[in-house]
Amino acid sequence: MSTATLELAATSSEVLNVIAAFVGGMVIAGALVWAVQFGMRVRDRELPRPTPEEQTHLPDTGAVHEERELREPDEVPHAVGRERLLPHELHHAGSRRSEDQHRKRWLPGKSGAFGGGGLGHG
Repeated sequence: MSTATLELAATSSEVLNVIAAFVGGMVIAGALVWAVQFGMRVRDRELPRPTPEEQTHLPDTGAVHEERELREPDEVPHAVGRERLLPHELHHAGSRRSEDQHRKRWLPGKSGAFGGGGLGHG
């Protein structure tokens, strides 16, 4: 092969690469335009946004604040004279308000996390 043929083959493959990249870019751009138009049509079919008068407002008494209370577990009733209880026979709540509402604190030297809380002597 002569150098002229090799140069012609090299330039033609470069031209094909440029054309393929251009066509691929046009396909991607067309897909993006279609996606934007589709999104606009979907948005036009949605219900209108609520006006400021339709928005929720704070109650007249002000903001609702968090209430803290200590809870204790409700014991699961035992099946009497049967093998087991079925789900519809259990009651609704998993806990109830504790009679003692004083928060328990860890005492020095007592375990409360990893280790024994002591001096580390074994």
